[in-house]
Amino acid sequence: MSQLYEIRASFDRDTIVIYQAYRDAIAKPALEKQAFVSPFSLKRMTWIKPSFNWIMHRSNWGLKSGQENILAVHIKRSGWEKALSLGVLTSPENSVFKSGKEWEKKFKNAKVHIQWDTERSKRGAALGHFSIQVGLSSQIIEEYVNDWIVKIEDFTPTVRKLHGFIKNGNTKNFNRLHPKEKIYPVPENTKKQLMIK
Repeated sequence: MSQLYEIRASFDRDTIVIYQAYRDAIAKPALEKQAFVSPFSLKRMTWIKPSFNWIMHRSNWGLKSGQENILAVHIKRSGWEKALSLGVLTSPENSVFKSGKEWEKKFKNAKVHIQWDTERSKRGAALGHFSIQVGLSSQIIEEYVNDWIVKIEDFTPTVRKLHGFIKNGNTKNFNRLHPKEKIYPVPENTKKQLMIK
């Protein structure tokens, strides 16, 4: 049986892939420079998500206005795990916080916000477990942009093909091309604050 809260991602020994959906003005320079540059803002929170199906659901397979470009951003696992260790949940869960006041204080000062959203199937149906979103505040975005990113890949052509396979019922080619994700081994000392058992 699947664990309710778990991180599923494409990763190797050193890096993990997170997905972001952007308009041309941000995506094109990022791909060219292999770094996020203006008009990408270092002053506002940016959310990074390792679940491919979840970002497909949110962006409607890259068809939503302003989310036409799907970027697969390969970042260092050391950076990802730092973000997780600094993360504070977006709600005052009883299993993590002694009181609403404790949560409020920690959340207010958090460099990283953690939100669990319902995971999605390839067709967007709600599944019985959750997908993590990691919100990087302006206090840590610069580190993400300058130190964690290893490669920025344009995943948009792959997304277009996968969406076509869904519409045509081509399961074999869809499964072949779909990113392979597995459960990410979260460090023991970080699990409790993320509600991971």
